[in-house]
Amino acid sequence: MINQSTPHIKVRYWEDVKEGDELRTLEFPITVYRLVMAAGANRDFNAIHHNSEYAKASGAPEMYANNLFLQGMWERCVRDYIGLAGRIRKLSGFRMKIFNTVGDTVTVKARVTRKWLDGEEGCVEFGIQSENSKGVTVGPGCIVATVPRLKPS
Repeated sequence: MINQSTPHIKVRYWEDVKEGDELRTLEFPITVYRLVMAAGANRDFNAIHHNSEYAKASGAPEMYANNLFLQGMWERCVRDYIGLAGRIRKLSGFRMKIFNTVGDTVTVKARVTRKWLDGEEGCVEFGIQSENSKGVTVGPGCIVATVPRLKPS
């Protein structure tokens, strides 16, 4: 079913979810513009996220994405799968291992690892991680979400 207010996002029902489903892989090029916009949007004005010289002086290889920006990438990946009617309940295993610096492209990969009913709610667990050319940068982690059901009892 297509949501008319956002025609590119489909409603996904619990009955349509299959364990092992691969979510669409998303790529996010990390540019100076994106880092500056993210710093302004989430009010993280620490210069390590938008100033190369400052970031390098602190020991980082370059200015880099902060955790809210990276968590937003994970939400976008899952949200594209669950649709706007789904609700994210929990995020765990979010561990930043490698910097995601300006010039990198962050790739987010996820799959359905489990589905179950919690009372009347359809629950879905996703295994998820971020990667760049250096390897796994964030995760692997887990997101638990609820999605609507076609036939609640």
